[in-house]
Amino acid sequence: MKFISWNIDSLNAALLGSSARALLSKNVLNTIIDYQADVIAIQETKLSSTGPTKKHLDVLKDMFPDYEVVWNSSVEPARKGYAGTMFLYKNDLAPIVTFPAIGAPDTMDAEGRIITLEFDDFYLTQVYTPNAGDGLNRLESRQIWDIKYAEYLAGLDNEKAVIATGDFNVAHREIDLAHPNNNRRSPGFTDEERQGFTNLLAQGFTDTFRYLHGDVTGIYSWWAQRAITSKINNSGWRIDYFIVSNRIADKVIKSEMIDSGPRQDHTPILLEINL
Repeated sequence: MKFISWNIDSLNAALLGSSARALLSKNVLNTIIDYQADVIAIQETKLSSTGPTKKHLDVLKDMFPDYEVVWNSSVEPARKGYAGTMFLYKNDLAPIVTFPAIGAPDTMDAEGRIITLEFDDFYLTQVYTPNAGDGLNRLESRQIWDIKYAEYLAGLDNEKAVIATGDFNVAHREIDLAHPNNNRRSPGFTDEERQGFTNLLAQGFTDTFRYLHGDVTGIYSWWAQRAITSKINNSGWRIDYFIVSNRIADKVIKSEMIDSGPRQDHTPILLEINL
């Protein structure tokens, strides 16, 4: 099976926008279409609490005619038009869809951050992990999230194999970002967040990219928009992942980045696995 995950940074802009950046996002969507993935996971949709509009759904149906669409949006008391996730899955599939709450702090459970698809032999779940925030003002809550999320995945893993994907908002190792020494206390590269990801893997999960590619360096999934030369200079971070239950790691065929051209921010990631 083939799965793709992408933090889109505004579904509305990608589908309906006309700015230069929106056109770059559309190009990435067209690239994704060509892969004909079984399931596509999308994070940071930034939709309203009611989800996509009819116009959004019409455009999605035109672009992805063979897919069903499910979403999880931020609702009160969380911020409006914030975070959010979406799955598109081939319409010959029939997963059980859930929108789990994990007992996270603050408003994190209301921010539309997780969707899980249950298939006969495995779970496919996506996450948009909360950012630690400017000045690390959300780091303490993020640490609790990491514990709760690891417990959630471990619970799924007790029932059947798990594939988890999304924007985990952490560069796990120094080789997962271009400039580790300059980012020791930056959101996404604090010791606390890195330990949280270590603890998650210790629950019985494998980082599929590292499993296949070892200690390769210079391959990233995110480049800061604020630094206009970040992608040209490949000053990136690897913060988007496909992780799987250890017992199915040997079934992974590909785990790699999809080229998003000149567009900065996140690039899509691809997993192929023999299930």
